[in-house]
This record gives sequence, C-alpha cells and structure tokens, in this order.
Amino acid sequence: MRVSKNETGGNDVKTTLRPIEKEDLPALWKLLYSDPSPEWKKWDAPYFPHVNMSLDEYEASYVSDPDRYLEHQRIIEADGLIIGTVSFYWEYEPTRWLEAGIGIYDPRYWNGGYGTDALDQWVEHLFATKEIGRVGITTWSGNERMMRTAEKIGMILEGRMRKCRYHEGVYYDSIRMGITREEWEERS
Repeated sequence: MRVSKNETGGNDVKTTLRPIEKEDLPALWKLLYSDPSPEWKKWDAPYFPHVNMSLDEYEASYVSDPDRYLEHQRIIEADGLIIGTVSFYWEYEPTRWLEAGIGIYDPRYWNGGYGTDALDQWVEHLFATKEIGRVGITTWSGNERMMRTAEKIGMILEGRMRKCRYHEGVYYDSIRMGITREEWEERS
C-alpha cells in the first residue's frame, strides 16, 4: 500500500511512503551502513554509537523478521530515489502508547520539506490504521530540524528532560512531542 497526501486531501506531495521490499535492501544498506560515520547520524541520536553491519547481515535481519519491516517501517521515496524511512514502535502497547520516527538519510533532501511531508503522511497512516489516541516523537534538543518538522504537522512539546543527553562535551535535553487524534482531526 502506498500512502500519499493526495489520498488524504493534500496537494503538495514531495514524497511517497511504501513498504520495504527485499530488492530495496541494498539501497537502504548503502544509506544506513556503507559509511562508518554517516552525516545523518550527527542528528539522529548521535550519543548512541552507530553500529555498522554488512549487507549480508542487513539482508539476514530482514529475512529473520520481515514483519518488522512490513508493519513498523516504510521507505520514503522522492524523485524516484529512496531517501529515508519512517517507523513506529510501541513505547507500551497495552496502553496504546505509540512513538513514530523518521530518518532522511540523503543530505540532498534536508531542509526541503521532504521530512515534513513524509511525517505528515506517516502520522495520517498511523491514525487511520491503529486504535491509538496519540502519536509522538522523541528527539534531542540538538536536532532543531526534527522539532520544527514535528511542529509543522501540529505536534506540541509534551516533555523536556533537561540535560540528560551528553554529546561531545555538551549537555542536551531529551524532547518529547506529540499530537492527539482530536488535534490531528481538527487541523485545517
């Protein structure tokens, strides 16, 4: 199933979200693991180590858990290229606490609205397919682009854990943002 803003009423589609297929794995691996110190990792939780894996290991992880790729993650495409992924995980499934994630791994697509477009589509998809009352994201105060992206789609600051992320000699805050189903449905 492909998700696009055209299906949800918008008109400025920059990205397409689609399930990950086995044929996509080499291109995704190249974005994620071919560089031992990728540029995107400077923004995506850089305080956690980037663990490289071989293409064979990456493909084996897909084969061993295809449902994870099918249910919890989608490719972001723009201009016919794979540029990133969106995902979700259950913070605590019994209470329906779901967190979303997004990664634009190709720096050529930073600051052009691609992340905002993809996150908007993903949140729409999550509310349409899950019985949840809220979608949230967790980031760090050093990732201002992620916070702006979340704000642009209507998410608000819900929590700030001060100085709990230490990176390269500086303390950063952990940031929680979210939007409720009612807030999402009220957007114009």
